[in-house]
Amino acid sequence: MSDSGIRLWWDGDGWSPSDTTGLVRVVDSWLVDEGRVRGLDRHARRFGDACSRFSGSGTNGFLAAVAESLPARGRWFPRVELVETGHRTRLRLWLRPAPPRTRTVRLWNSGLDRRSVPAVKGVDLDHLTALRSAAVAAGADEALLLSPEGHVREGSTTSVVWWRGDALCAPPAGPTLLPGVTRALLTELTGQPLVEEFATPAELADAPVWTVNALHGIRPVTEGLGRFVARDAATAELWQERLESLAVPVVPALFT
Repeated sequence: MSDSGIRLWWDGDGWSPSDTTGLVRVVDSWLVDEGRVRGLDRHARRFGDACSRFSGSGTNGFLAAVAESLPARGRWFPRVELVETGHRTRLRLWLRPAPPRTRTVRLWNSGLDRRSVPAVKGVDLDHLTALRSAAVAAGADEALLLSPEGHVREGSTTSVVWWRGDALCAPPAGPTLLPGVTRALLTELTGQPLVEEFATPAELADAPVWTVNALHGIRPVTEGLGRFVARDAATAELWQERLESLAVPVVPALFT
């Protein structure tokens, strides 16, 4: 991700310029496309729940101010952060242009998942960034994380799902997995319960596998996991259109 955009501290009743100092503990991001977002309430809830592990203060006022600050035109990928600075924590907005969407993804098997707190987005950010860089150096796009038993967990910036016939499947939710907002939205779109199962890469050799996240939506895996044929991309685009239909205008009052 580019370092472009602006960073602003939230001071409780307004914004002030921010440098990049401090230890980032929690982050969350979502796509803003022409003033519309999908699952913003879920991103806010995930961010607030994660922040409560490190700070006693609430996040609603901050998130309402963020919502009011989101541009109504263009594509943006804002990031909200809880940052440790000295002996206190502060909330920060990083307003970034969104990079172009990519429609497929290649995975690189990074081996054992070594995150310290997988269910919180931010604590292991530097580690995941390094893994993704290693994946790119290896000719892939994302790093694949595996459990000690060799089961698929997720990608360095994505949830991983797969199809067994008409059933959408994924690793079981829990403390070893980030609560994926896009995974939850896609599950609801299918109209049936998500099938949770443990699966090794070998056990997914004949399954269509997707990665899903807020920035790119749905991306079929073309290399590194599962089975890919041309029609899988067309199917994924149909589901992508359904996913994009969930985007709604930002409502700051949602957080007050």
